[in-house]
Amino acid sequence: MPAGVSELFSLDGRVAVVTGATGVLGGAMARGLARAGAKVAILGRREQRAREVAFGIEKEEGEAIPLPADVLDGSSLERAREEVLREWGRVDILVNAAGGNAPEAITSPRKSFFEVEKAAIEQVVDLNLMGTILPSKIFGEAMVRAEEPEGSIVNVSSMAAQRPLSGVAAYAAAKAAVENFTRWLAVELARAYGEGLRVNAIAPGFFVGEQNRRLLLDEEGNLTARGEKIIEHTPAGRFGEPDDLVGTVVWLCGPSARFVSGAVIPVDGGFGAFAGV
Repeated sequence: MPAGVSELFSLDGRVAVVTGATGVLGGAMARGLARAGAKVAILGRREQRAREVAFGIEKEEGEAIPLPADVLDGSSLERAREEVLREWGRVDILVNAAGGNAPEAITSPRKSFFEVEKAAIEQVVDLNLMGTILPSKIFGEAMVRAEEPEGSIVNVSSMAAQRPLSGVAAYAAAKAAVENFTRWLAVELARAYGEGLRVNAIAPGFFVGEQNRRLLLDEEGNLTARGEKIIEHTPAGRFGEPDDLVGTVVWLCGPSARFVSGAVIPVDGGFGAFAGV
């Protein structure tokens, strides 16, 4: 008998790990997974912030634990995985939301590409690409060890991976690599361990977060020149709200997307569809 609509989008009984869950977007996705019924591990470097996000979920009668860890530190990720397994016995969902840019890697009229230091480029590529690959290796291993391997990995790309944006060469290149890795891992896991293992990505458009706020808004909250250009090229006419990501992530993690793998889903208000004319 076909499942009802509510069952198709339910994550009851699932165990989710969200990296970068101490950030604005990662935190919103973690709360959304909890509201859909998942038990959620809040993984991030800021221990106090991880505790606050977990406490907020518990206040809404969800279930969450804080997991202080660094996505570039394999040992800390392994300890986090063992804590999740001790607490809940399984890992069903991994959302790789950790990522971002570095001011030193951004070009501008005052700083050319040729002046960007190699170390700054490596920092951005490591955080976004290796910060996706390492958690996928470590938490994905818990998924494939299950008696019946099953699980959903959702990576976070960016519209910068698909449409070159000024100033963010290292970030855009790293996110393009994340999309390629998403497709590769989707094929690898399904062929090696079965159809129950799926890997997809979301590609957010422009959302105001901790790192890019000064690029998009001035101190009074008005649009900067860059912010104005972005809104002009976004048919929805606004920046995304963190909760705009939740529905897509819940769908990709749940039974309604059981035949979706290797996909990159834009959540961008139409930015990627608009040629500017």
